[in-house]
Amino acid sequence: MRLTNKVALITGAASGMGESAARIFAQEGARVMLADILEEEGAAVAAAIKSSGGEAGFVALDVSKEEQWRSAIDETVAMFGRIDILVNNAGLSGAVTDRMDVAYFDQLMAVNARGNFLGMKYVIPAMKQSGGGSIVNMSSMSGIIGQEFVHMGYNGAKAAIRLMTKSAAVQFAKDGIRVNSVHPGLMPPMRTSVSAADPELREKIIESIPMRRAGTVEEAAYALLFLASDEASYITGTELVVDGGAVAV
Repeated sequence: MRLTNKVALITGAASGMGESAARIFAQEGARVMLADILEEEGAAVAAAIKSSGGEAGFVALDVSKEEQWRSAIDETVAMFGRIDILVNNAGLSGAVTDRMDVAYFDQLMAVNARGNFLGMKYVIPAMKQSGGGSIVNMSSMSGIIGQEFVHMGYNGAKAAIRLMTKSAAVQFAKDGIRVNSVHPGLMPPMRTSVSAADPELREKIIESIPMRRAGTVEEAAYALLFLASDEASYITGTELVVDGGAVAV
C-alpha cells in the first residue's frame, strides 16, 4: 500500500474531496485524522473508515482559527505519535452571486489563504521532529487563471495558496519537508457553491473544457495521494492541475 505507516491530517474531510481523500488514504494504509467544522458529519466519516478496517480519528477545526490549529496538531500527535502528511483541503467556494461582497472577500482570505498558512505554520515543527513530511495544499485552476463566474477573492486566495506553496517548498526542503499544490478544475459543487451549482452555467463551463466533462472528487483525491506518497519523493514546489485540460486552452 502506498501510505503504509504514514499519519495524515486532512482538513475539510467531512465531505467532498476531503472525504474522498480520507477514505482513499486509509485504504492505502495511512492512519488518518479527519478535521472539519462539521463535527457530526466528520465523525461519521471517521467511524465509517474504522468500520472498514482503517485507523481514523476526528478533530473539530475551523482552519481560520490559530488556537484550533494548535489543538488539532496536538491531538493528532497524541493519538498517532507524529504527522507525516498534511492535506490543506478545507475552503470556501468562490461561486457566489455577489462577486464584489467585501465581507465574503474577507472570509475567503481567512479560510482559504490564512487557513493554509496556519496549517503549514503548525505542522512544520511536528514534521521536523519526525524527520520530514509532505504537505499538499488544495488550490484550484482559479489560482492560475481569471474567471468570469467567481469572486475575485477566490482567485486571489487560491493564487496565494499556489505561491505560498512554492515559498514553503523552498524554505523547508532542507528539513525533508515537501510542499506541493493541487489545482482542480470543475468538480461537483462544493457545499458553499451557489453559481457553480447552476446546471446552465455548468453546461457552459463544460463546453470550454477539452475533455467535455466535470471531474470527480476521486480524481482530485488521487492527485493528493500521489503527492503525499513517497512516489513523489523528488517533487516539491510544483502544482498538479486536475482540470480536464481547461487551463491548457
